[in-house]
Amino acid sequence: MPEVLIDGPAGRLEARYQESKAAAAPVAVVLHPHPLHGGAMNNKVTYTLFRCFSELGFTVLRFNFRGVGRSEGVHDGGDGETGDAMAALDWITANNPDHGPVWLAGFSFGAWIASKTLMQHPGIKGFVLVAPGAMEYDWSFFDPCPCDGLIVQGSADDIVPADSVVGLAEQLQAQGRDVRLEMIDGAGHLFEIDMALLQSHVTDYISDGIAD
Repeated sequence: MPEVLIDGPAGRLEARYQESKAAAAPVAVVLHPHPLHGGAMNNKVTYTLFRCFSELGFTVLRFNFRGVGRSEGVHDGGDGETGDAMAALDWITANNPDHGPVWLAGFSFGAWIASKTLMQHPGIKGFVLVAPGAMEYDWSFFDPCPCDGLIVQGSADDIVPADSVVGLAEQLQAQGRDVRLEMIDGAGHLFEIDMALLQSHVTDYISDGIAD
């Protein structure tokens, strides 16, 4: 899996890139959890999301936010990381000028950054948010939601309360968006014993989205 370095707003961003063999393949960028709590692009949930897209024929990129691993810069609390995500989207679309639909996915903090990026980057087809921090972060910006998407949450998450994620999904559905919520019974924040079920829900949703 090729390693690439992307020019971000605070310096170079360390990334992993998997290019599809198909012409005009869809593209996706996957965002990792909170850098100050050990989050990085090799996080298991982040890597699982990456694999879901890759195995469905996407050209896909995951990267370390500023200050993580070999990525330059320092943590910025969200605004700078949104700029990093924008740079990653710009890079993958510029390097695949005949690309198909564009998707964005994120886990925990990465889900929040994905949502902020959706509001600033026109033309994104769909999103996948896993355990979005519905109580930890301000989501007032997410109105109107620009596209349909999937939210996956564990009912036993001790970091992101499941009820708050149900509320976020209902907020987006009330805007008229087709937002699917998959609640995995008994799953914790890291989906330790439920990774296969997480992968199944995400793969099924993306497959349906490709077929639309």
